[in-house]
Amino acid sequence: MESKNVGVIGAGAWGSGLAQAIARGGHHVQIWAREQDVVDDINKVHENKRYLPGYPLSENLTASTDIEEVAANKEFLILASPSLYLAPTAKQIANVPTIQDGSTVIGALTKGFITSKDGPKLVLETLESVLPECYKNSLVYIAGPSHAEEVAMGKLTGLIAASESGKNSIKMRELLRVPGLMCYSSLDVIGVQICAAAKNVIAVVYGALDAVAENSEIFGDNTESLLLAAGLNEIQQLGLAMGATHPETFTSIAGVGDLDVTCKSKYGRNRRFGQDIIKTDILDRFKNLDDLIARIGEIGYLSEGAVACKYVHEISQKYNLHLIICDGLYRILNKEIKPMDFLHELLTPVQN
Repeated sequence: MESKNVGVIGAGAWGSGLAQAIARGGHHVQIWAREQDVVDDINKVHENKRYLPGYPLSENLTASTDIEEVAANKEFLILASPSLYLAPTAKQIANVPTIQDGSTVIGALTKGFITSKDGPKLVLETLESVLPECYKNSLVYIAGPSHAEEVAMGKLTGLIAASESGKNSIKMRELLRVPGLMCYSSLDVIGVQICAAAKNVIAVVYGALDAVAENSEIFGDNTESLLLAAGLNEIQQLGLAMGATHPETFTSIAGVGDLDVTCKSKYGRNRRFGQDIIKTDILDRFKNLDDLIARIGEIGYLSEGAVACKYVHEISQKYNLHLIICDGLYRILNKEIKPMDFLHELLTPVQN
């Protein structure tokens, strides 16, 4: 594939990791960061010391604090802002001429649900509401088991590019076929987005269980596999209720693959947050889930699962779904039940 001009909006770990993978494939990549020190480090020492420290970046990956500059005149643009900031970030690029005329293929990496006056929205639905009309049904959602650190290193990683536009899905798939990445197309936009959002919720509970299992005579590896399988079932229930079109999405790398790596990897921030709930009593400083979300920056890292948990709870009530694990985490984060009480309630067999 000939070299393309690519923009990445968001220089967090995942945005930086994928930008590095694309640059490694010979493309010219420009990434937007809000912080001047991040831009300076990327441009001068070829490292994102704040969000992806220790991983060298290619010289054909450059950075800017000018979001319109990064978005303009790109053949591909990938949005990597956290869910809490996605909509206002996308609004800043909506009037860029090459986005106004629809000549740029736009993809999104953001995981989670986006709040709105009408209730939680999916990522692409939110973007369609703020980007020009020409992007209706043509945006691409990129997901899969893909920790930023390993993507940056070039370790083999599988991704799915999902879009209602088969043409754009293929274009993004071909862009992402670079050394270290294998990318596949999907038309199940809803299913892939829900897998990416809801698996973070399950991973928080998995992390809590993992911390408990270290010194438990009741919980162990078998229990963790039980939780993972039950969590996948809840993700599928949620996805089918919301309109996922392909059941096999949940047994693909978008579903079970991403869930497995998010729950088990040492790089997982949601797993880490679950462990911190048990090991450091990290929830003690917060009054309830809304307070946690409002002050989530105080944690020191972003657990998308903590944010998504609130919206999964709202959606499960709307569709009358019985999601024991997801609703249990909601009760924990909202200070309605103690973490240990919930784990024992969830996983201890009833004695007759």
